[in-house]
Amino acid sequence: MPLQASIDISMYPLQDQYCQPILDFIESLEKRPDIRIARNAMSTQIFGDYRTLMAALTDDIETVLADQPKTVFVLKLLGTDRSEADIERCGD
Repeated sequence: MPLQASIDISMYPLQDQYCQPILDFIESLEKRPDIRIARNAMSTQIFGDYRTLMAALTDDIETVLADQPKTVFVLKLLGTDRSEADIERCGD
């Protein structure tokens, strides 16, 4: 079975009009049928086959950086699919 992964992505365009580039990036990821996506106010998570996720990020991040090179991406990667995981909270 291929390696599954979960990736948490935060994108920070260093410009005044920062919302639309973020929405465009997420929309590009959402067009990929082989990636599961979860959005929240702070970041976007993608889940699926590791190689598929990394190929998508390579393409989509390169597109963003070619247009807006002053954009920061922060990625957190886990080597398992956590899309269906229950969140455990400290102290609960």
